[in-house]
Amino acid sequence: QVQLVESGGGLVQAGGSLRLSCAASGRTLSSRAMGWFRQAPGKEREFVSTIDWSGAITYYADSVKGRFTISRDNAKNTVYLQMNSLKPEDTAVYYCAASDRVRGIVAVSIAYDYWGPGAQVTVSS
Repeated sequence: QVQLVESGGGLVQAGGSLRLSCAASGRTLSSRAMGWFRQAPGKEREFVSTIDWSGAITYYADSVKGRFTISRDNAKNTVYLQMNSLKPEDTAVYYCAASDRVRGIVAVSIAYDYWGPGAQVTVSS
């Protein structure tokens, strides 16, 4: 059994930065893909970013490309999402996800087996 817990969310002004962390416990996920998704009020959950098992390959949604950076520390069983130049439209609950089946990057939610409870990110204009 794997548990994921996000931290680092909060309220920030437009143009500001936040860093989300996702710590995994239960067993190591160092050989599996991890990702971030988000869900804004009244909208469906959407893909944000994914990273392969090694940390060498990353992929981003067009809406965050150039502003967000995903990274991982396998020794700490943790994945990060650095969010810069935040916009009000980035306001959402951000979810960390881990796959038990995929090693490479993957942008679809059905490929992920474990999810965190979510962290609220609010960007004021």
